[in-house]
Amino acid sequence: MTDHKFLALIDAILKKHIPTFESMPGTVIVHELRSWHVVYMTENGRNQLGITLDELRAMDNEEYHRRYFNPDDAADYVPKLAAFIAENNADDSITYFQQVRTTAEGKWNWHMAATRILARDDKGLPLLCVTTAAPIDAMHHMSAKAERLLEENNFLRQNLPAFSRLGKREKEILRLMARGKSSNEIAEQLFISSATVDTHRRNIRTKLGVNTHFELSQYARAFDLI
Repeated sequence: MTDHKFLALIDAILKKHIPTFESMPGTVIVHELRSWHVVYMTENGRNQLGITLDELRAMDNEEYHRRYFNPDDAADYVPKLAAFIAENNADDSITYFQQVRTTAEGKWNWHMAATRILARDDKGLPLLCVTTAAPIDAMHHMSAKAERLLEENNFLRQNLPAFSRLGKREKEILRLMARGKSSNEIAEQLFISSATVDTHRRNIRTKLGVNTHFELSQYARAFDLI
């Protein structure tokens, strides 16, 4: 199929769905699955990005994701999304979280997205997928606990290299430090000298690059020490 006929087919499919898409809450995005280009985004989404549909369609998949999506999240959900599409299940969808920004220097904001197959080619293979996305802060049914879990997951991913530098004893002492134990209390519990504990405490702070009890507690919570 030539590119002209391919685009004409996509436009014919989209024409039937656009009124429904535009009436839905959140932002609806349609990708064609040959190259994962965006072929449609609802008006509210385009307005947030400050981009026209023609500009969006002219943007390749790599530029689109580099500009608007956190690559750390993509490394987690893109393989799962690709595997889901490959399964070619008409009755299922996949839900995931992603961090999105509307400008190149903008703040990352958590969104929940759900993707399903929208259309297939004449061989029954997935041709288009449709994704509905909404910011977490606009979803009132999302609890504060879920938001904290997302933040901790983000913290964990960013700080895993530093945490991995800690030895087994240092992690044990970090757990007790996060619980507010003094050097003498830690020394008594672990049957070591308080001077040794003080040395470990200094090394932990240096390796993690932290100074406050709050920062230490962030590591302890994110890495399931407390």
